Amino acid sequence: MSESEADGAGREEAQDESQREADDLVRAVEATLFAAEEPLTAEAISAHLGGAEVRKALAELEAHYARRGVRLVERGKRWQFQTAPDLAHLLRREREQARRLSRAATEVLAIVAYHEPVSRAEVEAIRGVQTAKGTLDVLLEAGWVRVAGRREVPGRPVIYATTPEFLNHFGLKSRRDLPGIDELRAAGLLDPVDDAYEALTGGDSAQETAREEGEDAQRGEMDSVPDKEGDAMLDKPGELG
Repeated sequence: MSESEADGAGREEAQDESQREADDLVRAVEATLFAAEEPLTAEAISAHLGGAEVRKALAELEAHYARRGVRLVERGKRWQFQTAPDLAHLLRREREQARRLSRAATEVLAIVAYHEPVSRAEVEAIRGVQTAKGTLDVLLEAGWVRVAGRREVPGRPVIYATTPEFLNHFGLKSRRDLPGIDELRAAGLLDPVDDAYEALTGGDSAQETAREEGEDAQRGEMDSVPDKEGDAMLDKPGELG
């Protein structure tokens, strides 16, 4: 064998070895995510695999599973397997779990999502009314809102932000995927009559909102929202059986 042929064979062997290592890393990342009890960040996966660079492997797995019944998705910078959305009807279980969310809690959740991090005083300033103590507690217990620290101003008020569970529940990759005003109005989630009234009054509907919140306080969190277990996608392929 000539020297040039030997060099070519050596390069080919090195390339094959590099490809095997890359394939092994992809398989290791896949196994790590499959066995994980909760979604993992790229950093957590890397730490579990001895500091390996895993982002390329994650991208390869995401593409590999894109058309399969199980997909690899990123939600809030955390990676997890979930069933394909178009197959949800095959896996739905008709057990309903009541999750009570009042109008006040819905408003507070929306304000936190669009303006985070925000303090309770800032939430109240946006809504124009005081927020009942239990309203934030409901969102904290649901796991959709978290305490994000304290604002460095006099009094150092607690500030709140959304959680990865919030993004996962609503199928959002990040807060940048939240719908805009035009999208909300097109979906019928903004009442044009309310918009016109607020335009005429300068948005001063505090008395009405305060009355509604007083009713909430008397009868507890209202407006039961059924949450079908089947609407949330299964986390792992092993649960399909």
